[in-house]
Formats: sequence, structure tokens, C-alpha cells
Amino acid sequence: MTSMIEFRGITKRFGRTDVLSGVDLSVASGSVMGLIGPNGAGKTTLLKLLLGLAHPTTGEILVAGQRVGNDESYRARIGYMPQITRLPDNLTASELFDVIRGVRAPSISIDHEIIAQFRLGDHLDKPLKILSGGTRQRVNAALALYYRPSILVLDEPTAGLDALSSTTLKDTIRARRDEGATVLVTSHIMTELEELCDEVAFLVDGRVGYVGSIDELTTRTRQVSLERAIASLMIREVA
Repeated sequence: MTSMIEFRGITKRFGRTDVLSGVDLSVASGSVMGLIGPNGAGKTTLLKLLLGLAHPTTGEILVAGQRVGNDESYRARIGYMPQITRLPDNLTASELFDVIRGVRAPSISIDHEIIAQFRLGDHLDKPLKILSGGTRQRVNAALALYYRPSILVLDEPTAGLDALSSTTLKDTIRARRDEGATVLVTSHIMTELEELCDEVAFLVDGRVGYVGSIDELTTRTRQVSLERAIASLMIREVA
């Protein structure tokens, strides 16, 4: 299967601290990969490198065979949902969607059904600053999906979402995967990743400790669930 995203020998150093150490990881086109690991393992840093928000100390990142560097055009392929929502308070949700559309490309394909699926129709003309935290997070989810990106980068995507919105998001992720989109997602909710992921990558201390299917991991660790399998890996790392 063709790789959509490739991390090759990625090291990221802050001062004397290596946050990532020689990470090699490939995400197949049309698949969902979950990034798993304890706090400080390097998951969010890896996502920031992919998004061009930071640059690796050594190594290279390829998106659809294109090396990530000074040319930022590859980012038009990506829909990003951060864990913490930071939206411009004085814009309405409708204005925000228009602004992002102008940045990405006026002619880009749009999924208007996303607004209805996340129950945002009654909130589009309200200033974002008066929306509840949960509604702002629904705007955040819709914004990542609205322009039908071929790559989705999701950092703890269901945090702050109610049960219905969380289900909507997961159903949409699976549907987009089935249409050919590539998804890279982090979550501390193992049952969520079991629902979504074709493969998982376990990061610890800035290194990749495992890459493969959930079934392979549970078989290898002799555990009955992803949560217990990851706990088993973490115990081995600490021991």
C-alpha cells in the first residue's frame, strides 16, 4: 500500500533534550493510524512537525512523496483539529469558515452537510466568544472536515465533545477513510482508537516502540484489549 505520510529518521531537540529520537513511521494512504503513548512521548511534537509548525532537527518528512520543507503548499491537503480550541472571538462561525476557505482556495470542494451533522446551523451567525466550550469544539471539528482534506490530523479530537458529536465525528472519520482520506489521530481513549484505527504506533521517550495492527499487538502482548496491551508495553519500558 502506498504511503501518504512518511517520517524518516526524525529527531527533534529542544536545547539538550531529545523529544524525538530517530522516528521512522509510515502512514498508508486511505488508512487511520493512531498515535499512542504516555504524556511527553512526543506525539504532539510529531504532529506539529507534520503541520510545519516546527521543524525537525534531523530527518525528513514526506507527504504524498513531497518532501516537507520551505514549500508550504502540501498543507492545503490537511485538515487539522487541535486538542485545545483557539478561535478568533470576534468572528462568527460563518465568517471563520469563509476566512479559512479564502486561505485554502475559493474553488475547493466543500462538505455543506458537516454543518448540519454537527448541529451548527443555529450558531453560524453568533460571535464565537459567546459559544459554549462544547459548541466551539464542534466548530473546531467541522472546520477540520469542511473542506474535504485528503489528510486529517486529529489531536485528542473527542475531548470536550458530547456523546452525539463524538459519535458523529468518529462516523465521519471512518467515512472519509473509506473515501480514501488518510488519518493520523492521537487519543488517550483506547476504546476510541479500537473503533477507528487500522494501525497504531506506540511512542515512548521519543522512540517508536511498536507499529502495526491492534490485533497483532494484543496477540503479541497476550492481552484482551488495546488498553491492556499498551499498559503492558509501558510496564516493559519502565521495568
